[in-house]
Amino acid sequence: MNTGPTTSGGERAEPVPQAKTSRVRIQDVAALSGLSICTVSRALRQLPNVSAQAKARVGAAAAQLGYKASAAASRLAGGNTGSVAIIAPTATAWFFARAVEAAEEVFADSGYDTVLISLRNRPSLQQKLFGDLAGLAQRVDGVLLLNIGLGEADMAALAGSGLAVASVGMHGVPWDNVGIDNAEAARAATNHLLELGHRDIAILAGSETGAPSLVTASERRRGFEQALAGHGLEVDPDLVLDAGSSIEGGRLAMVELVENRRMPSAIFAGCDETGFGALMAMREFGLSAPENVSIIGIDDHQMSWFLGLTTIAQPVADQGAFAATLLIERLHCSGLPNPPLAGPPSNHLLDTKLLERTSTRRR
Repeated sequence: MNTGPTTSGGERAEPVPQAKTSRVRIQDVAALSGLSICTVSRALRQLPNVSAQAKARVGAAAAQLGYKASAAASRLAGGNTGSVAIIAPTATAWFFARAVEAAEEVFADSGYDTVLISLRNRPSLQQKLFGDLAGLAQRVDGVLLLNIGLGEADMAALAGSGLAVASVGMHGVPWDNVGIDNAEAARAATNHLLELGHRDIAILAGSETGAPSLVTASERRRGFEQALAGHGLEVDPDLVLDAGSSIEGGRLAMVELVENRRMPSAIFAGCDETGFGALMAMREFGLSAPENVSIIGIDDHQMSWFLGLTTIAQPVADQGAFAATLLIERLHCSGLPNPPLAGPPSNHLLDTKLLERTSTRRR
C-alpha cells in the first residue's frame, strides 16, 4: 500500500505546484523528489550523510516548487525561552525513541533546546503536568506531543495555554498533527492475508485509554473488520484478543489462543511488537510462521527484518521530523504581523507500504 499526503481534513491529495496553493511545505518537496521527509530536511539544512544525488534531487524539487526553509536565526520570533518540550508516554519504546530522535535533530539544527518529558505511562504524572501548564510555559515556547491520550479538558487547556503545539499520532486535536491512516494500514495488512487465501484470521488487538485524541487501536480494529466485510466475512469474537501493544502482550495473547481458543490460519498483530510476542509464544509450543500460521504486523520495527515479520511499514522518523518542522514554523510565525500560518491547524497522513517477508505465505 502506498498512500499520499493529505489535506487539512485528512483526505488524500496529490502534491500541488505553488501556483495552485498559498504555501509549499516540506512534504511537497519530499513527494516531488521521491525521498523521505527526513532526507529532505537534512539536505535542505546541508547536514552530513546525504548523498550528492539526493541533495541534487531535493534542490531541484525545492526550486521547482519555490520552497524556502525557515531561517534558524528567527527561532525566537514566537517565544522567549528558546526551548521546546517533547512529551511522550514513555521514552524507551521503539516508536517513541525513533520519533524523539528525529524531532530533536530538527529542533537542534533550528537552534532550539529540547526538554524531553517521559510520562512513564503513569496517569499521575500526566495529571501533574497538565495541571501546571503555566509552569511549563515558563520553561518552553512550544510542545510536541507523541501519541498522548488527552481528554477534552486537557486539550482545551493546552490549546489555551499560549504554547505552540504540534503532535504525532493523535486524532481530532486543535493543532497541527502528523500520523498515518491506521484504519487503512490495518485494511492493507488484513487484505494481504485475504489475498493469500486466508479466511480464518485472528486479530491481536491493542488497547487504549479511551481519551478522544488516542484512537490508534480502535482504528486498526475497524480497518481489520472492514477488510473482512469486504470479502463477505464476519469477525469471529473467539479470534479477537486484547494484546496491548507490547511483546509480552502479544506473547500472552498467543498463549491464550493456542491453549484456550482455536488456531486460525493467519494472524493480524496490531503492531510489530505484538507480533514479536506471538512469534515467541509459538516457539514455546513448537510452532512457527508461516508453517503453522501466517502473521503480519504494522510498523516495520528495526527487528522486523531480522525476524522475517511481514509488516505495513510506517515512516516513524519522518513523522517526528515533520511535526517538529510544523511546530518551528508555528513558533516562527506566531511573533510576526499577519503570520502566513494563521490558517487552521492541519492533519497530515504520511505514506505506508507493505513489506512482504517470510512470516506470511499462501494458504
